[in-house]
Amino acid sequence: MRRIFAIGWAVWLFDFVTKLWAIEVLASREPVKVLGSFLQLTFIKNPGAAFSLGSGFTIVFSLFALAVAVFITYFSTRVTSKGWMVVMGLVLGGVFGNLTDRIFREPGFLRGHVIDWIQLPMWPVFNIADTAIVIAASLAVYLSVRDISPIGKVR
Repeated sequence: MRRIFAIGWAVWLFDFVTKLWAIEVLASREPVKVLGSFLQLTFIKNPGAAFSLGSGFTIVFSLFALAVAVFITYFSTRVTSKGWMVVMGLVLGGVFGNLTDRIFREPGFLRGHVIDWIQLPMWPVFNIADTAIVIAASLAVYLSVRDISPIGKVR
């Protein structure tokens, strides 16, 4: 259980620090080309969810994120698989990373815009929290295909 919260805390902290950096360094300038047009650092404030969809439903996304965090916390004591602990930790950190923005950033409580700053070609701008959630989803698919259960059977 501690592994889930340690991973979640690390993801949240890394996301938080990089968003502070993005606000300080990237907010007032043109996109920074890191690897030509393949990887750029582009500052945006995202009012919606993935792909900036649903900008009018920010409160719904915030409440859903809170529900996911409660669900993970509730089931965290039952998880015995190390792989699933990593999945849950990555999701928890990612959810809290974006939820922190929704709670504390403009335009207001549970409606704040998420700071995104990493851009790849033909893909929306994203952040570390989004990356953690996508990695968690990929790992969850892998664990499911391998038929690895989150909760081991008691012998």
